[in-house]
Order: sequence, then C-alpha cells, then structure tokens
Amino acid sequence: VIAQEEIIRIVSKMTSVFSLAPGGLGPALALDLVRSGEITKISREVIRPYYRAKVKRAVAQLQEEMAGMPFAIHKPEGALFLWLWFEGLPITTRELYERLKNRGVLVVSGHYFFPGLDESWRHKDECIRVTYAQDDEVVEKGLSIIADEVRKAYG
Repeated sequence: VIAQEEIIRIVSKMTSVFSLAPGGLGPALALDLVRSGEITKISREVIRPYYRAKVKRAVAQLQEEMAGMPFAIHKPEGALFLWLWFEGLPITTRELYERLKNRGVLVVSGHYFFPGLDESWRHKDECIRVTYAQDDEVVEKGLSIIADEVRKAYG
C-alpha cells in the first residue's frame, strides 16, 4: 500500500483481522455437506482422484525429463506439492530458485524446512518443493523449465 503512514497502519490492521477471521460464507456453504457426510464422498470420489491423476502426470513428466540426472522424488503423500531431490547439485537451491524465478517459475527452496540443523548437511540445499495444483499446462511448462535449469546446473 502506498499511502500516508496512518492509512497504511489502518489497512495493515484490517488485513490482519481479515486474515485471522475466516468469512462465514464458506463454512455456511459446507455445513450441510459436513452434516450429511457428503463431503467425505466428494473427497473420495472427486477430489482425491483428481489430484492423484495430477501427481501421476507430474511424476511421469519429471522422471522422463530428468532421466540420467541424479534426481529423486520424495514419496508423494497426498499434499499438493512434490519434494524434488537433486543429489550433489552444484548450486544451492536458493540459487536454483533465483534462476527459476527469472524464468517465471516459483518453487520453495528446501533450506527453509530445516531450521536449526547442521549447516553442513548438503541435503537441505539439494531439495525443492513444487506444487502440481495449478492448471496442467502451467505445471507441465514449469516442470520442463525446472528440468532445463537443473540440467544446466549439473553442466
């Protein structure tokens, strides 16, 4: 927000309150689904198969595009993202993040998820977290760019 300091302070407080207090419309719409148990059926029959198919596509693409590179995928366990491990990556995943960001791809560097651990442990700088929840075309393009940048890093 670009404004006078007093306005910025007020908008910041409003944003904090709105972020902490969920609106009533979403929960109200879901209440009947929860009470009837229909939400469980929808989760099992619609949502789970949808994301299972998305993760399978992403994993297959990564395995194809990363073939021959020291690369592994940590076991996908139902979240909306994958953990990719590039063993012996010659650059840090922070640097990889910057390269990817310059090409329009956002990932999360693994080092954020290992606070307080031994700084010399390379694994924390060899992993990234990527989502597969976006449109298939966006995910496919992003994964191709990741593969390209990782290939360049290994040289």
